[in-house]
Amino acid sequence: MPNTLQTYFPMLQSREEILEKIHKNQSLENIFQNWEENRKQEFLDFCTGAKGVKMLYDFCVKSILDPEVYPQRIEELISLLLGKKVKLLKVLPTDNTRISNETSLLIMDFLVQLEDNSIINVEIQKVGYAFPGQRSACYSADLLLRQYRQVRNQSPETSFSYKKISNVYTIVFFEKSTSEFHKYPNKYIHKFQQKSNTGLKLNLLQNFIFVALDIYKENHQNKAIKKRLDGWLTFLSSDNPEDIIALIEKYPNFKSMYAQIYEICQNIEKVMEMFSKELYELDRNTVQYMIDELQEENRRWKEENKRWKEKGRYWSEENKRQLEENQHLKAEIEHLKKEMEKIRN
Repeated sequence: MPNTLQTYFPMLQSREEILEKIHKNQSLENIFQNWEENRKQEFLDFCTGAKGVKMLYDFCVKSILDPEVYPQRIEELISLLLGKKVKLLKVLPTDNTRISNETSLLIMDFLVQLEDNSIINVEIQKVGYAFPGQRSACYSADLLLRQYRQVRNQSPETSFSYKKISNVYTIVFFEKSTSEFHKYPNKYIHKFQQKSNTGLKLNLLQNFIFVALDIYKENHQNKAIKKRLDGWLTFLSSDNPEDIIALIEKYPNFKSMYAQIYEICQNIEKVMEMFSKELYELDRNTVQYMIDELQEENRRWKEENKRWKEKGRYWSEENKRQLEENQHLKAEIEHLKKEMEKIRN
């Protein structure tokens, strides 16, 4: 009996069909048997539509949101986040100087220039990096400097103007956001720009948008999709078949994106290869996340230990002062006793 999603996507194969293809191919059988039971189930649920598409698998999101192939999709997503209509001018090469171990936590990273010459860096992170504010500020500053050098080099020496430098946006999606974001459990989109304390308005060029997909998912369970942006965030965060059906019935053009992934699923050999890579990256992500967490925990304990040591020194000095004061008081009392004895005599 076909599952619910097979009604919408008839190309979906049954569990029996997929297992038959795997068992007939020894190399696929070896790969499949090397997976843990929960991974086998995850793979079969994904390919049959029993669980729905987890769009933030690396190979899924890169197929759907390639800015060179589907610029209109990127335009719409950015427009909804910025609250204004944007048009992509071109895709820029990303900077390859990122710290090497960061690439394991990045699902996707691309750089685009808009028609107004603004530059937007979009990242999708599987697990949020420690210190997300500081990290994003560093990459934003690097991007701004890159634009400055480009404008400077293209301008004759006498005609350069800082007015030619456009806004820089850093947009970060988190599949699993860091602890800072969970202090605001009802907010999942955070926008930052620099402002003065006096009301003076200056364009300081750097803008940041952070989207916590895990918090969005928690807030919108069993809720109707009302806005187009909610549709995109549901598309990126949920693999629940009911959510997928609700989304494509509300906004039918998302159906072609899901169909695109299910077409890939027709090639079991290719999907298993990509899925194996996904599991490998997931393990790396988990290890890296645990390292980051342990380093952060170690840093907190060191700071706490330092604080207690400083308190210890303070109380030690305070205790020493009290002892000296007590000795002084004892001497004073002895002196008074002698004086009183003289008076009584």
